[in-house]
Amino acid sequence: MTKFFHDFMRNENGAAAAEYALILAIVGAGIAVAASALGGAVSGAMNKATTSITSASV
Repeated sequence: MTKFFHDFMRNENGAAAAEYALILAIVGAGIAVAASALGGAVSGAMNKATTSITSASV
């Protein structure tokens, strides 16, 4: 039984998959944050353009 636990603790077959999943999660979170920031910037620019066009046509 001790040999089983010792071998189980030294087994690293799933370690690479876990590391890739962690990297994928971090990259995905970065993309989500960047998309949110870009969406806010585009929305602000469109609102500013709308205000400029509206005030110029009055």
